Amino acid sequence: MKKLFPILAMLVLISTACQLGGGQAQPTPIAVSTAIPTSTAITLNATAAPSGNQAPGSTRTSSDGMTEIFIPAGAFQMGGIDPNATDVEKPVHQVTMPSFWIDKFDITNAMYLACLTKNGCTPPQAITSKTRTSYFNDPNYNDYPVIEVTWSQADAYCKWAGRHLPTEAEWEYAGRGNTVNTYPWGNQAPDNTLANFNYQVGDTSKVGSYPAGASPFGVLDMAGNVAQWVNDYFDPTYYSKGLNVNPPGPGARTNFFNRVVRGGSWQDGATGIRVSLRASVLGSNPDAKVGSDAYLGEFSPKIGFRCAADN
Repeated sequence: MKKLFPILAMLVLISTACQLGGGQAQPTPIAVSTAIPTSTAITLNATAAPSGNQAPGSTRTSSDGMTEIFIPAGAFQMGGIDPNATDVEKPVHQVTMPSFWIDKFDITNAMYLACLTKNGCTPPQAITSKTRTSYFNDPNYNDYPVIEVTWSQADAYCKWAGRHLPTEAEWEYAGRGNTVNTYPWGNQAPDNTLANFNYQVGDTSKVGSYPAGASPFGVLDMAGNVAQWVNDYFDPTYYSKGLNVNPPGPGARTNFFNRVVRGGSWQDGATGIRVSLRASVLGSNPDAKVGSDAYLGEFSPKIGFRCAADN
């Protein structure tokens, strides 16, 4: 990761938002007083409390204010079952998982801001969103998903918060449960009550805005709004390797440090927000020249992240 900036120093933020799969812009300095609004808690998290019974879908609140949902141990069918499944989603295979916790929502601007002000994170690569010239630095969007972060920045946040980026298997199990659903909510085609997709909003929505689109465990925003970094390197043939118990993902990069992104975004159509869809995006390369495009990897106004945790 890049060197952390003191809170009272100038934040180096990039002013031009990048498309998924696009290049990087040059950084533009912005004053701390402008870039850092007052952090506020997410209203949806306000009543959450730790749960001791750990029933499926039970909740607890993490140190950063995120509501975490308990995902019980179990087995599920991983991979593309629907007619739109691509080769990288095959073969469909049964995977057995231990129990774990996953964030109910995407990490928000306010949460990432808290990490930034405590020197646990570096600034997002841009403070704008697709249609908003002020986004990360605007308190009106505190409860919206943080975007324009690289894989390394997402990884650093989760570690700062005492969690980790979910593996592909954790993400898909949390989004599908033990069903064979095409979408987190079932097989019904998406509409504007279930997800932010297909340019219907044209930008990000506040986290938790589509409760009808919840997964079987009650996890929200697993389809559309922003796509989500996961921990795994991208390997198009990984499913054929026969790793059927809590697969950790490839142990090394397979091509240009590409990482997996899940869930689709506000731009994608119905086939692009299926729960089994695997997208490949250039992740951060710590061996490259510090500050270079390869070192950072890609970032986008359509990519955010959530975290997971062991018991």
